[in-house]
Amino acid sequence: MTGGTVCLTFDLDAIAGALGRGQLTATPISRGEFAAVAVPRLLHLLASRGITSTWFVPGHTALVYPELVAEIVAADHEVAVHGHAHRNVAAMEEADERSDLECSLQALKAVTGELPRGFRAPAWDLSDHSVALLTEHGLIYDSSLMGHDYAPYPCRLPDEVTDDGIRWGEPTSLIEVPVSWSLDDFPHLEFMRSAAGTLPGLRNPQEMFTNWTGDLDYMLRDVRDGVLTVTMHPEVIGRGHRLLALERWLDHVVGRQVTFSTAGDVAQRYAAGKAFGIYAPR
Repeated sequence: MTGGTVCLTFDLDAIAGALGRGQLTATPISRGEFAAVAVPRLLHLLASRGITSTWFVPGHTALVYPELVAEIVAADHEVAVHGHAHRNVAAMEEADERSDLECSLQALKAVTGELPRGFRAPAWDLSDHSVALLTEHGLIYDSSLMGHDYAPYPCRLPDEVTDDGIRWGEPTSLIEVPVSWSLDDFPHLEFMRSAAGTLPGLRNPQEMFTNWTGDLDYMLRDVRDGVLTVTMHPEVIGRGHRLLALERWLDHVVGRQVTFSTAGDVAQRYAAGKAFGIYAPR
């Protein structure tokens, strides 16, 4: 077996999640509020295993819970940006997306003392302007796209897709640390009702972690220096039975041939020439 890297990432949506969906009655707000209860539990769990991680934080969350974000930084985890009010940037005009990005960056800098290195789009959807805006504002990586499962790659300027084929956009210096809905706790576990429909969720967390273990096992068998990036939300994974399942999964992963890394460190190593995710079937 070959070694690999696991990036644990947490989207600290908190109340910004309700704000971005326009669900501002008492119960949706309280669901976001639970994130503040869950974060200390998660930080304790990570510290007990000596694991570093990346936290994608909306600017709104930094404004509402600055002490919580500061606690994440004090525990030596990476803080990256996750929009300002958790609104879909792909639905914005360029000027609005620019304003949203700049507000979120300044909100995080006010709490952490520095600008973040990375970005994750709310709803995992980039606009035609996003890559250029992120590069312009000095970010080195994005974590919103799904073009690979175990390897970072350069983000491109917008592709042009037609019935006749595709014209690929030019690669940029912005590094993608890819994600997947199958490696996200929200669709597996969360229950949501909205005008758009129902997200059933509420499944056994062990089923989700079994899937994640399968992806890890395949990577360690057939991919050299692969990177597995998983996404969790404190308000989702921070419930008791889910935390117990997360503990068991982490204890399994710690015993494998992997290292834990922040998404930012993976992106920096890739930009410096490190090859990740080389397909080498046994």
